[in-house]
Formats: sequence, structure tokens, C-alpha cells
Amino acid sequence: MRRTLFIFLAILFIAVPAVAQKKPWTEWTEKEAAKVLNDSAWGQTQTEVAEAGPTSVSAVTPTTAARREDQRISAASNTESGESKTRASINYRVRFLSAKPVRAAFVRMIELQGATPERVAELRPFVDRDFGDYIVVALSIDGTDQKRLGPSAEAIKTAEEAALQKSAYLERKDGSRVFLTNFRAPAQDGLGAKFVFPRVVDGKPFLDSNSGEFKFVLEIGKTIKLNHKFKVADMMYEGKLEY
Repeated sequence: MRRTLFIFLAILFIAVPAVAQKKPWTEWTEKEAAKVLNDSAWGQTQTEVAEAGPTSVSAVTPTTAARREDQRISAASNTESGESKTRASINYRVRFLSAKPVRAAFVRMIELQGATPERVAELRPFVDRDFGDYIVVALSIDGTDQKRLGPSAEAIKTAEEAALQKSAYLERKDGSRVFLTNFRAPAQDGLGAKFVFPRVVDGKPFLDSNSGEFKFVLEIGKTIKLNHKFKVADMMYEGKLEY
């Protein structure tokens, strides 16, 4: 029964981005927009959960809805056996801001949260913006682990571009890397920190339809360590490769 439940949930959640692809972003539900932002070809979430000890944490990088559901069911079982139902956690949300579906999801969420039609109209140009020769990765953090939220936010806010140029990069499966060219600390726009990379290297796009998998890597001191894999084949949107 449990295995059947997992299979059903996996099919259910995998279907969400497919549905989002078939209708205009202006019709996305909150669930579909959140899926694009946090668990899709263009957006991933790394969750670090505090363990029983006062300072230790374990990293959890969900890749499927079924795996997350497994964790929720396990948590419920732990509660029945006397363990705490929830533990403090921190979420690192990595999103390709230069990808149209991510920008569309941001604006759609703002609309669904009650923005006026006039405000949404003002934001429409942002959805269709051309990022030209740049790839922009946004990083936001949230969570319930107050002990780690502050230090992590401060680490991002005070990060030096010179140091990030050595510790922030995109890497293709053939080992080729492109390093950071510009860094923007979080502003009051709700988009998080921005990491800017060149889209074209030696006269050719760093990524194309034949690139297969690639990853975004970021280290900021001992506080933040991220390593997220993305599949180029899954990053098609409206007949175009979006990243």
C-alpha cells in the first residue's frame, strides 16, 4: 500500500510542470508557480535539517515529490514513537532568474498573493526581459532554523565578489567551467542574491541542447555549500531552451 502511494504521488507531482507547460503562466495555480520556483528544471531547493544535537545538521536535497512524501511519513512515524514532529530547518533556493519560467512564476505568485492588476502590468516587462549574454542564478534562503538563518543571510550579504569568482561556477559534464563575473547582494526585490555568469564562451554558448547535465556550485566560507545538478533537456519552455 505504501509503495503504491509513493508511485501515485510521484506521478502526481511530475505532472505539475507538464500542466504548467501547456497553459500560459497567467493561468498557473499557486501550486504550479511554486513548483517552477522550488522543484523544477529551473529551480531547486536544498534543505538542511537540524538533528537532535544542538549544532549539527543534515543536508537533504529533494529530487522527487515521492522522496519528500517518504520523509513526511517517516516524520509522522517518529512523532508516534516520541520524537519531535518537526525540526528546525533552512532552505537554500537556487533559481535560474535568466530563465523566463522562473520570472513568470515570480510575477504569478505576486499576483496570486493579491497584487493589483496595475502592479502585475508593471511587472510584465520583467517576464519578457532579454538577459542577453548573461546567465543569472538567484539564491534565496528561508526556514525555521533561526540560529542558522542569520549567519547564512549575513554570509550572502557580505560575500566579496573577488572570492566568489573562485568559488561560484557552472560546470558542464565534460568538466568545462564558467566562473562568476558579477555578484549582487540581496535587495528589497524578493529575488535574493544574484550570481552572474557569461552565457557565451569563446564565441559559443556555454550551454546548448547537447550539453546534457551541468551543475551550479557555490561555497561561501564554511557557512554555505551548494552543488545542484540540472538537465538541459528539461529546460525547454515555449519551444526554446531557457536558462
